[in-house]
Amino acid sequence: MNVHIIFLDKIMKNIENTTIEKMEKLLSTASDKTRMKIMLSLLDDAECHFERSDDRNCQTCEKLSCMIEKCVNDIAFDINASQSLVSHQLRVMKDIQLVEARKEGTRVYYSLKDKHIRLLLSVAYDHVTEEDEHD
Repeated sequence: MNVHIIFLDKIMKNIENTTIEKMEKLLSTASDKTRMKIMLSLLDDAECHFERSDDRNCQTCEKLSCMIEKCVNDIAFDINASQSLVSHQLRVMKDIQLVEARKEGTRVYYSLKDKHIRLLLSVAYDHVTEEDEHD
């Protein structure tokens, strides 16, 4: 049995309601189709741009500073949505800490908040494509 599963089983028995509420809010916010497309857009071409000897590579960094950043216009183009819709959804996602923003001059660049968001997307993808294989 996976060590993470054993650990999760132990903490789930003693988890506080406030933590459960935060988990529910995170998952319900992430489950919106437009927000899912935005997160996937921020994974596009997400390769580590640092040497493997650098401690900021994608396997070890917490902030994923090597992940791509995109402005609202680029994300809107990627997902074929209006800039106002994307901007609104990014605000919602920032409030729940799915994405973070960095301002440079008049532009704001968005990226996934941390490696946990990338992992959340990866696990969801693996789960749904595994189910497809068994059908």
